[in-house]
Amino acid sequence: QVQLVESGGGLVQPGGSLRLSCKASGNIYSISTIGWYRQAPGKERELVGFIKAGGFINLSDSVKGRFTISRDAVENTVYLEMSSLRPDDTAVYYCKDLSPEAPWGQGTQVTVSL
Repeated sequence: QVQLVESGGGLVQPGGSLRLSCKASGNIYSISTIGWYRQAPGKERELVGFIKAGGFINLSDSVKGRFTISRDAVENTVYLEMSSLRPDDTAVYYCKDLSPEAPWGQGTQVTVSL
């Protein structure tokens, strides 16, 4: 099974930008759909957006217009590009194969604060 590992989190000021990476251990096109999730303190995990192997991308209303998802086939990596960040974007961000049996990774922390 192809494994996914998140990276790229950090501390950023409100209004700033950050790019998260989701590196696959094998061919990223072997995964039908890769989703980006986030979980803020005290809140349930929510789906931020996803990209299908064919290239279709969907983003939640809460991030549409601020976040984008892209893919680098050579690097076998999916990116979550975040801009106009707000304090309520603070969360642990995860990428995941949306197959039910696929495991969760450890995530990467994003903190938006002055």
